[in-house]
Amino acid sequence: MDKTIDEINRRIREGSARVVTADEMPAIVSELGEEGALKEVDVVTTGTFGAMCSSGAFLNFGHAEPPIKMERIWLNDVDAYGGLAAVDTYIGATNKSVTRAENYGGAHVIEDFIAGKAIELRAQSSGSDCYPRRNITTEVRLEDLNQAIMVNPRNAYQRYDGATNTSDDTLYTYMGTLLPHSGNVTFSGAGTLNPLCNDPALRLIGSGVPILLGGAPGMVVGEGTQHSSAGNFGTLMTTADMNDMSTDFLRAAYMYRYGPTLYMGVGVPLPVLDIEVVRRTAIRDEDIPVSIKDYGVPSRNRPLITQVSYADLKTGRIELNGEEVRTSSLSSYRKALIVARTLKQWIEDGQMTLCLPTRRLDPSKQVKPMRETRKVALVQEIMQRKVVTIKEDEEIPEAAKKLLKGETNHLPVLNEQGRLVGVVTTFDVAKAVAHPERKVRVKDVMTRNVITTRCDEPVDIAAQKLDHHRISALPVVDAQNQCIAILHASDLGKLFKLGGQGA
Repeated sequence: MDKTIDEINRRIREGSARVVTADEMPAIVSELGEEGALKEVDVVTTGTFGAMCSSGAFLNFGHAEPPIKMERIWLNDVDAYGGLAAVDTYIGATNKSVTRAENYGGAHVIEDFIAGKAIELRAQSSGSDCYPRRNITTEVRLEDLNQAIMVNPRNAYQRYDGATNTSDDTLYTYMGTLLPHSGNVTFSGAGTLNPLCNDPALRLIGSGVPILLGGAPGMVVGEGTQHSSAGNFGTLMTTADMNDMSTDFLRAAYMYRYGPTLYMGVGVPLPVLDIEVVRRTAIRDEDIPVSIKDYGVPSRNRPLITQVSYADLKTGRIELNGEEVRTSSLSSYRKALIVARTLKQWIEDGQMTLCLPTRRLDPSKQVKPMRETRKVALVQEIMQRKVVTIKEDEEIPEAAKKLLKGETNHLPVLNEQGRLVGVVTTFDVAKAVAHPERKVRVKDVMTRNVITTRCDEPVDIAAQKLDHHRISALPVVDAQNQCIAILHASDLGKLFKLGGQGA
């Protein structure tokens, strides 16, 4: 007993359509069976609410008097794109304010517009015969704009990898704060409510399909950037009018040491046409796998630690390497449910009818990595291979002599087997000389938690370690933790001789 989209829309207009949210569908199928659910349910509404960095808006301000072709544009001191027509711009959610640094960005401008606040617009121009004005500063509100159209390149990820961190350092990422030694796991996504999890073959979701976006009636433009549905990482490009949006469904946020992001509510209604749709929309959190990846490895291909389900993650704890580890969600399931229920209400009230995609998305699409035509500079290209070391049982005066003779401020400290166990600096030695009580050997004053690098590590990563830990040198170690070289901050200057590669 297949149904047509016209039949479902007729029921919507008549007010007789049965609409349920995606979290309700599994129980309905369990109770009525697939045939019974097909007969009973006409529409399943989905929803997700989480950080969607790849979001932004096209704005048109109207012409000033005298007119200006805005080449450089700032909204509340956030850079907006000036490469469009005279008074058009695009503001991205993650752009940072030039005065408020990371705490305020494009996402906050967008939220402030939708909240009805005044935004300072500043623009500069080189001037021309038809656009003679060179500067403008004014305040504008959303109601003053001719158009304010949100167009988000990448929304509603089908699912995310979970994140943990096996390194010795706390990491600050787009997946939140990750504690060292796998101290926590973070994840994102609405699981059973997620639009693309309920239509993985992309039969129902595609160009032209109506959606809820930020509380406004919107539309799927097409596949989102980094769309990779072959690996269950599909995305959507979406659009809607900002004038119809609400801050109940859209909020700016700031990820510590990462920057601004925009939390978006996205919901897609799915017409229940046949048994296949029934089966797909009966998905449960237990059925959706999530890979836990190690963000302690600074690579595109992060190591897989384990695989769990959304149901496992939502319990608040999972097992990693025989230990219980806390889990926390960066997205809001409660808000995702509100999105799905709001969309349900719209359809029940006849405010939205459905359609099938005018152009289908490719369910076999696989994302590709960036093509790199210039190799990244590695530590081995700039490190100092002649390194002065000292044994941990040697006395402080010997360390002082080596520091002076070796013209270095850092001495890697080795144990009897020649493995790196610490590092001692001129400052450590100076303190020991000034306060000699019981501090007679190198092991008494050395730093034991040594930050190291490898010869095959990209220079960018090594430079980040230097900056993050506020240190000026890194011992270079091999797989056996033997110190084979040293990298000083001053060595980074060699990159200019290599053509400016890396850091």
